[in-house]
Amino acid sequence: MFTRLWILFYAIASYAVFLVSSLYAIGFVGNYLVPKSIDVGGPASLGEALVVNLLLLGLFAAQHSIMARPAFKRWWAGFLPVACQRSTYVLLSSLILLLLFWQWRPIPMPIWRVDGIAAGLLIGVYALGWLVVFASTFMIDHFDLSGLRQAFFALRGVEAPGQSFRTPLLYKIVRHPLMLGFLLAFWATPEMTAGHLLFALMTTAYILVGLQFEERDLIATFGTTYQQYRQRVPMLLPRVLTRRRAGAPL
Repeated sequence: MFTRLWILFYAIASYAVFLVSSLYAIGFVGNYLVPKSIDVGGPASLGEALVVNLLLLGLFAAQHSIMARPAFKRWWAGFLPVACQRSTYVLLSSLILLLLFWQWRPIPMPIWRVDGIAAGLLIGVYALGWLVVFASTFMIDHFDLSGLRQAFFALRGVEAPGQSFRTPLLYKIVRHPLMLGFLLAFWATPEMTAGHLLFALMTTAYILVGLQFEERDLIATFGTTYQQYRQRVPMLLPRVLTRRRAGAPL
């Protein structure tokens, strides 16, 4: 029972760090209500800013990708209880995000700036992006993604049952609404700086590459069911925004 309670406490603590990093991310990317953001911080040379920012983004991408792969999960199952694995993944991802926010070097060189109605529309798209991100997690299973579900099952002395394949709401429109939400939030800004552009470009590249690995894992898990889903539903852009040629890959 002590071990089960420890697993639950660990999951709750990891979730708390996740909430802090997620809420700070909204202010960081949008330059709202936080002391240090994507365009606000101490001065740094262009060379230093590029090196540090790319290292921070690379660290997040490496951790996020490697720990998500089935081979890694099989490896650390040898010494870490299954009920702790998702919480550990969430905790490390959140800590690396907080490190990125803390050490990010702004590059304030302007790329574009819009005012008036256009600025208001971009701010609206930014808010919509974050709404899609958080809504998408609840459409599948927010508490499974955060590791809390596994910990509560462990408290009862049983392993959490596997998730079935479902396509609720936004998942009927695009296969990865969570990533679509991030893309909207990262790119929709009335004032794009060089630092923000670097962040948006690198995270977009990571998302596009990472989704290829995720799709491969999903096919391995759900087989024909997921392959048929890929044929019906586009990856990121709803069909109302894109016209797919017959036989073209998604």
